Amino acid sequence: MYAERPSRLAGAVVWTAAPAGPRAWPVLPDGCMDLLWHEGRLLVAGPDTRAHAVDGAPGRWAGVRFFPGTAPALLGVPAHEVRDRRVDLADLWPAHRVRSLTARVAAAPGPARGLEEAALALAADGDPADHLAGRIVAALQAGRSVAATADGLGVGARRLHRRSLAAFGYGPKTLARVLRLQRALALARGGTPLAETAALAGFADQAHLTRDVRRLTGMAPRALLGGGR
Repeated sequence: MYAERPSRLAGAVVWTAAPAGPRAWPVLPDGCMDLLWHEGRLLVAGPDTRAHAVDGAPGRWAGVRFFPGTAPALLGVPAHEVRDRRVDLADLWPAHRVRSLTARVAAAPGPARGLEEAALALAADGDPADHLAGRIVAALQAGRSVAATADGLGVGARRLHRRSLAAFGYGPKTLARVLRLQRALALARGGTPLAETAALAGFADQAHLTRDVRRLTGMAPRALLGGGR
């Protein structure tokens, strides 16, 4: 059982999950990082370049999914260091900080609420937001090419790549593909036919959409649309 809601932290989502069987639905690439809680343990989910197979570990899960590019400044870890990984927060932070945050989450009415409060506190106390990262997302989300994005932001291709690695975990070309995947899924789940979805999301045609979805998720679009997140 999975449920989510918008967070009070701008652009973030708060979610809860309880695996219904030994194999849960895979988590799809979305350009985001998550702060996770699992039965009292805190973890960080790095940005995915492919579908992440959930092992169906028993017990409850909760998380805050940060808007793409915002988590590294809050958590103090470059995104590429945790790409395609789930890492114990204790491996990234000093022990006393982990104990303090764990106690804060435990004292809240529920782990999801506790994680959200922790994320809001990190945003209030941490470094300023990376506005360049937000502008990169906006440009690529609008369907601009990587070259046009670099030109529009007034940065060179190398700087754009470096900033993308730190903020998103991968280069701008991969980020553009991930964002395009999410645009396509949103359209298709809303009832838009796949051929029209491909055109609106920025694919050359439906065959291009199918190939890209398979590369990123390991599943065909119709099979993917038959499941959950």
